[in-house]
Amino acid sequence: MNEVTVVGSGPNGLACAVALARSGVRVTVLESEETIGGGTRSAELTVPGLLHDVCSAVHPMAVGSPFLRSLDLERHGLEWAWPEVDCAHPLDDGSAGVMLRSIADTARGLGHDGDMWRRVFGASARSFDALTEDLFRPVLHVPRHPVRLARFGPVAALPATVLARAWRSPQARALFGGVAAHALTPLNRPMSSAVAAMLISVCHRYGWPVARGGSRAIADALTAVLVEHGGSVETGVRVRSLSELPKADAVVLDLAPGAVADLAGDRLPTRVARAYRRYRHGPAAFKVDLAVEGGVPWTNEACRRAGTVHVAGSFEEVVAAERDVARGRMPKRPMVLVSQQYLADPGRSSGDVHPVWAYAHVPNAYDGDAAPALLDQVERFAPGLRERIVATATRSPGEIAAENASYVGGDILGGANTPFQTVIRPRLAADPYATGAPGVFICSAATPPGAGVHGMGGYNAARSVLGHLRAGA
Repeated sequence: MNEVTVVGSGPNGLACAVALARSGVRVTVLESEETIGGGTRSAELTVPGLLHDVCSAVHPMAVGSPFLRSLDLERHGLEWAWPEVDCAHPLDDGSAGVMLRSIADTARGLGHDGDMWRRVFGASARSFDALTEDLFRPVLHVPRHPVRLARFGPVAALPATVLARAWRSPQARALFGGVAAHALTPLNRPMSSAVAAMLISVCHRYGWPVARGGSRAIADALTAVLVEHGGSVETGVRVRSLSELPKADAVVLDLAPGAVADLAGDRLPTRVARAYRRYRHGPAAFKVDLAVEGGVPWTNEACRRAGTVHVAGSFEEVVAAERDVARGRMPKRPMVLVSQQYLADPGRSSGDVHPVWAYAHVPNAYDGDAAPALLDQVERFAPGLRERIVATATRSPGEIAAENASYVGGDILGGANTPFQTVIRPRLAADPYATGAPGVFICSAATPPGAGVHGMGGYNAARSVLGHLRAGA
């Protein structure tokens, strides 16, 4: 039986391990921290009894992942829970752009812009499952659905500032802009609509659910499948060099490219090591977790029912904030993402005190305190918030990176979404998961299809590993 070691227990590392174990490979996962999960950890961060997600919070890409759907993770305790409203984006006049799982209901709420919303995203939402067969693979492949891909591609390739011209109302433009800002990139760049097109399409196919019991339930379910197929996980094992690892037929690294170059050392071809060290990381997150009595007092009623609230004001304000962050400047009014997972999963709360998850977009490695600006932004649309806060926990980009080395400088997306890196990552190669060192592979969010709790980078890497093992048989 072949043996493979996977370093890192984030969603991609665990997905890779599961895919290999299901193919009859003996797999050991090594995790440097004491708990598994990478970006899918959960903990009581503020007051006892309140469960917060440490990083990732809402999981449209997980529920829409072809590989994760194939695993029957519900059999191992994973349960998805949906809020009444998937996403809302409040404006200063008290209105909001509102996105629901139903594209028809979303379109009705957007008034005269509804038909164009349906026209832009309807086809990709209907064909989302087929699209993922191409979009969740490396860019260099023979398309399985070329016509659908040809329809989706031009929308994804546009700068968000150009695509936003499709809508006239402030509500529709802001709603689109807030989703586009998930890419943490200037919205006037080519390809800056790609993340928005995916997230909006998956919302209208599957919604934006949370994992009941916290994001850690995803990692727990993946680990249960791994163990069921003979694999194992060891925590508290920090690997500093490939030479420290036990003998195996292959090694897969759920790590940032720079860390792969450090661990592999001279085993990497010079050109690959150079590419990995040149790999660009993007802006960071400044995380604030709140314990809020009675919940956030949003002025807009839809925001009080929304699992995700994008807090930034108008589309133009979103564009300005993302531009400043990319230039290394802290905006006075940053883009803020707020998640109210307890609306779908009440077990995370303690009585009338609720966990509220939030982060602001800040420059990479930002060492200031963004919490006041974040709270100012939320209170702008929810007057009286500060009076309801029972406890607060903050994490700076440096602290985020210290807890998860893959988040370089606090970059929680695993790499800058430049036009090049959006489609080509971590380097230009026919097999982006092979490092060029025999038997050494990479499977982190720095590989296609990029960030998100979908496990597809790990699954794709496992296919590459299996090809290597068969070739050596």
